[in-house]
Amino acid sequence: MSEERIRYAVREYNDEEIFEILSEPVREWSKRKFGTFTPPQRYAVIEIHKGENVLISSPTGSGKTLSAFLAAINELILLAKEGKLEDKIYVLYVSPLRALNNDIKRNLEGPLAEIKEVAKELGYELPEIRVGIRTSDTSSYEKSKMVRKPPHILITTPESLAIALNAPKFRERLRTVKYLIIDEVHALAENKRGSHLALSIERLANLAESEFVRIGLSATIHPLEEVAKFVFGFDDEGKPRPGLIVDVSFAKETRIWVESVVEDLIYTDAGTLSDALYKRLAELIREHRTTLIFTNTRNGAERVAFNLKKRYPEFEGLIEAHHSSLSREVRLDVEEKLKRGELKAVVTSTSLELGIDIGTIDLVVLIGSPKSVNRALQRIGRAGHRLHDVSKGVILALDRDDLVEVTVLAHNARNRRLDRVRIPKNPLDVLVQHLLGMALNQIWEVNEAYKLVRRAYPFHDLSYEDFMSVLRYLAGEYAGLAERKVYAKIWLEDGKFGRRGKMTKAIYYMNVGTIPDEAKIRVYTMDKKLIGTVEEEFAERLMPGDIFVLAGRTYEFIKSRGNKIYVIPREGARPTIPAWFSEMLPLSFDLARDVQRFRREVKNLLDKRNAKSLLMKKYGIDERASRAILTYFCEQARYSVIPEDGTVLVEEALGEKRNRYFFHTLIGRRANDALSRAFAYLVSKWEGCNVGIAINDNGFALLLPADKRLSEEDIKALFEIEDLRETLRKALDNTELLKRRFRHVANRGLLILRRYIGRSKRLGRQQVMAVALLKVLKENYPDFPLLKEVYREIMEDKMDVKSAELFLSWVRDGKVKVVIDHNELPSPFAFNLEAIGSSDVVLMEDRRELIKQLHRKIMAMIEASG
Repeated sequence: MSEERIRYAVREYNDEEIFEILSEPVREWSKRKFGTFTPPQRYAVIEIHKGENVLISSPTGSGKTLSAFLAAINELILLAKEGKLEDKIYVLYVSPLRALNNDIKRNLEGPLAEIKEVAKELGYELPEIRVGIRTSDTSSYEKSKMVRKPPHILITTPESLAIALNAPKFRERLRTVKYLIIDEVHALAENKRGSHLALSIERLANLAESEFVRIGLSATIHPLEEVAKFVFGFDDEGKPRPGLIVDVSFAKETRIWVESVVEDLIYTDAGTLSDALYKRLAELIREHRTTLIFTNTRNGAERVAFNLKKRYPEFEGLIEAHHSSLSREVRLDVEEKLKRGELKAVVTSTSLELGIDIGTIDLVVLIGSPKSVNRALQRIGRAGHRLHDVSKGVILALDRDDLVEVTVLAHNARNRRLDRVRIPKNPLDVLVQHLLGMALNQIWEVNEAYKLVRRAYPFHDLSYEDFMSVLRYLAGEYAGLAERKVYAKIWLEDGKFGRRGKMTKAIYYMNVGTIPDEAKIRVYTMDKKLIGTVEEEFAERLMPGDIFVLAGRTYEFIKSRGNKIYVIPREGARPTIPAWFSEMLPLSFDLARDVQRFRREVKNLLDKRNAKSLLMKKYGIDERASRAILTYFCEQARYSVIPEDGTVLVEEALGEKRNRYFFHTLIGRRANDALSRAFAYLVSKWEGCNVGIAINDNGFALLLPADKRLSEEDIKALFEIEDLRETLRKALDNTELLKRRFRHVANRGLLILRRYIGRSKRLGRQQVMAVALLKVLKENYPDFPLLKEVYREIMEDKMDVKSAELFLSWVRDGKVKVVIDHNELPSPFAFNLEAIGSSDVVLMEDRRELIKQLHRKIMAMIEASG
């Protein structure tokens, strides 16, 4: 750990020690209300009181929010008692969710009123301690009232904080902050909203009259040392600021089990599988008072809620769906009903993972794999809201790959083997916004500004060259951009910089934030007939020549212009890209590695008589699931090779229409995304043809025309790529992914303004500008900061190029050997990839049907060979 500056809290204080530091009314209130303290409070309250920075990681319902606020409230009450409470902001609370902010306000105002009552009984008349919220929903009238009479505790979001730092009068009110509380750190650290917030905090620290105490609150996350550095930041020597980690994530008992909903995951038809799933869900809902059901997609949540109500009239009015595509009113209504105990079950995609207060949940059901241990624990942690309740969760598996994955995932969750969080490094588009914000406030010495930026964890190793390239871009030093209406926003000379022009302030206010405007992409035929729309994330995957299904028909993608894409109808053609792709959550690299190890373990069990009971005992699965796994592995072993942590299997399956190459690289979908694109790019160069890609968490398939084949030397040469990043960079050229992501980066980096002088620019127009600018920059300024950033974002945040590089290095070093197999049909482990790459698969039902047919053929071949 970084020179022991970041330490784990080892001292658990007892109730008496904590009561001792509390002022009389707070002590009396705590005794009446709780009687005793919870583990996070015992480790954290006194440390915060002493002025230590603290990161608290503990389950939902363990009292971590009060751990953060108690020392601060106590200080406010002490000041109030002594008549020293001033009209200033003492506590700043930042949360990524606006919905959570209203909860927190309620949860603070209740206790503050109760403490005031207790004080009255004790003979004190305490002034009111004010709690205020400042978000994009706050009216200008409310905001100006806050300037005159600020709340003692201010609740806000990352975006509103960035704006407040530039609000001339209100900014002065932030100088007095003594405590900063960042909630739901796990939802911020992994994305650019977190990077944005980290810079805002360092700007706030630069503004504040004295150092404030930093408190981070997080659910399950790993490694905690990284996250602590993210919350505490760095000092000017480049060392992490000191602080304590309070890890009480073990404080709550969790029970997780895995079930296979049918006896046979291969031959059960889609209808029977659905019936079995809904029957099991209905049983679980009846057995518990309240059940929270997670699907991994929004339309999955709608479908499950609809089916449960349709099939079981007893649930009418007692089951609701909750996801981010629903309006805020509908979501709030569902949350309130759940809190009041009026619902038996809520079906959600991801929207209820975070700490919105939803009352008591008895059971959490996960349909299919949540793809990461942290996410599983986060979801299951919603059950048993109080600390001594057990969090109960069941994972229902619907196919064989899923079953293998959730068996390992549940085992890891029980043993607290977590996935690593990945914090973006040096996102330059975020830096653009903050440097402009800083220039609006004052004239800066370049070196001072550079020092400030590097105090934020995501930027702590930012190079001076990259920093200067952002300043030069803002100062308009890239010739030729002005004719594209990209003007200078700051001046930069003699080692100093400051704001330029009257309009820069408006530009900053109207375009601050990191969440891109997502578009519905309209799909037209070449003769301009509208067919329908697709999600932007789906459009990102398209390559010219790709065939996809829309409204039950197949179309070939030709080109895009702005937010429109143009297609040609292709009746009966085979789709190259499945429609359900864009919403799927990606499996993490760490968990993928553990699934590889599990494969080796099962491979070694296949000859043992007691294999089934050994699996059941170690992995806590039922007999049905254990039998299904062993059968699956037996079939793979008899037909081909079992790929595991020491072996990559590459299968060639030749066909009349195309040849398929299945790469069993079980490294998670993001790393497979990087690897498959680089491999496909090289193969298309060698063979001079289009190469299709089918990809999932367990590997990918390259699809070649029937007259093109790869030799064993070619396949081995792919694994020898010297510079994966450079190859991937070339593979990304001219892709929809690059064009669309560049618009997002250009928006965040103020190269293309979303809003200007009160007007919003149409998304289609922005996209046209993005494509034109991208071309200019690639030709003239290959090192332009936002061009650099779009490649970094795609390769490191959307994909996982680092893990792909690591994997290739294992192959090069001989730690992982490549086995090449030639089969008439893909092996059982490749069935899902074959289904994704197959054109006859339009619906999930078709996918099951295809897998069933493949399975029959392979079983016949295995039996024929004796």
